[in-house]
Amino acid sequence: MAKNVFINLPVKKLVQSEKFFNQLGFTINPQFSDDKAKCLVIGDNIFAMLLTEEFFQDFTNKAISNAQKSTEVLIGIDASSKEEVKEMVKKAEKAGGTIYAESRDYGWMYQHSFADLDGHQWVVTYMDISKMPKG
Repeated sequence: MAKNVFINLPVKKLVQSEKFFNQLGFTINPQFSDDKAKCLVIGDNIFAMLLTEEFFQDFTNKAISNAQKSTEVLIGIDASSKEEVKEMVKKAEKAGGTIYAESRDYGWMYQHSFADLDGHQWVVTYMDISKMPKG
């Protein structure tokens, strides 16, 4: 079983991407960061590696997807409340991100979404499992 999860994302402007995520409250782990990569701390064992497109290309023989035009992955993260979901999406929009879908309220689960500066889509979700419908 894996102990850590590293999501690798290509970015056009590393410094601007780091600033964007700092404005959302995320930190960078300097141990895995340099001028080609920034290690975004999402959780205790979950990280997003923001890699310059040139560096990202070293890890694959496929073309890099243009996340502004197509979706390859949705990155889902949890929040501790509905208000925290709203606040993170508001911060993302203020920092230059875009909202790409309306919020959804299922009663027991609330979601809202934003795209970062490179178009990678993030879904922020709050769930109250005690209110989850049975069966």
